[in-house]
Amino acid sequence: MSTTITELEQEELLEKLEVFKIKGRDKHGRKILRIIGKFFPARLVSVEVLKKFLEERIFPKLGKKKFAVLYIHTGVQRSENFAGISSLRSVYDAIPANVKENLEAVYFIHPGLQARLFLATFGRFFFNAGLYRKLRYISRIGYLWENVRRTEVEIPEFVYDHDEDLEYRPMMDYGLESDHARVYGTAPALDSPVTTYSMRCIS
Repeated sequence: MSTTITELEQEELLEKLEVFKIKGRDKHGRKILRIIGKFFPARLVSVEVLKKFLEERIFPKLGKKKFAVLYIHTGVQRSENFAGISSLRSVYDAIPANVKENLEAVYFIHPGLQARLFLATFGRFFFNAGLYRKLRYISRIGYLWENVRRTEVEIPEFVYDHDEDLEYRPMMDYGLESDHARVYGTAPALDSPVTTYSMRCIS
């Protein structure tokens, strides 16, 4: 189920859900841009609005200094909160050159087998080699603290929950055991911030 909302409402939704948030520093002193993939309302926000939001509200806050991206992939599902490869490429191409140059690391939390295979096979063709080399897979939250100051970054509780699942069911890391029933489900959770907003717009 989907609905159409105005560009202003799309921007306000991105702001409210805190899909993108600049807070904290890693252990190299670089600012952190945290991105929570699960919160991205892909069915409600257009690529053009996303580009505008990043250009006006995110990139200026990064300034001209080096920074790192902390991307939380936990709970991302193609039908609900994945923008699509062509959209991601379009957004990446629209990022100003100085911002790309200042990006020094991408910490990718809970990548999963499919994401790893895609990036290993096609990532370097869709994105430049410089970005691909900056990618750091983080399979467990505990490993993140080797690079990021623990007290300066906020990690949602569902990420810790998934981390605990992986500890008890390690085959999920390799795609040998499905986590759909536990994390993804057949439909978005009713308490999902994206779902709640969608239902309010439709009602």
